[in-house]
Amino acid sequence: MAISKKTPDTKSTNNNLYAIAETSGQQFWFEVNKYYDIDRLNAKEKDKIVLEKILLIKDENNISIGKPYINNAKIELEVVSHKRDKKILVYKMRPKKKTRRKMGHRQELTRVMVKSISIPKNTPKSSSNTEAVKKTTKSKAAKTSN
Repeated sequence: MAISKKTPDTKSTNNNLYAIAETSGQQFWFEVNKYYDIDRLNAKEKDKIVLEKILLIKDENNISIGKPYINNAKIELEVVSHKRDKKILVYKMRPKKKTRRKMGHRQELTRVMVKSISIPKNTPKSSSNTEAVKKTTKSKAAKTSN
């Protein structure tokens, strides 16, 4: 077996920052310098797109959760190409009626590359643990008063 030396992991620094955003009616986990296939956007190749419906951002130290979205947070995307997904077959049949219909569908997609994730600086970073503690203490006090 070959012995390999451990090198400093440069990918771990990039994985510390990610965001969950809503686009095309779906929620995606976005990381910087990765590409994603989303529903077809009305944009040309190498155009810049900004997503503003950010649900969650995690950086090196903090997690910001929106209610429902984070104000002033942005994800910058660059359109790489437009393509079509693989074909799916739809087969409909009515039994005992001799009715059969076979159709195919290919979804139109846009491949985008994440260029940057920007975090608002004035947003207070709150941890979910403190909110959970406050909720439990209020509910216990309400139970004792009843």
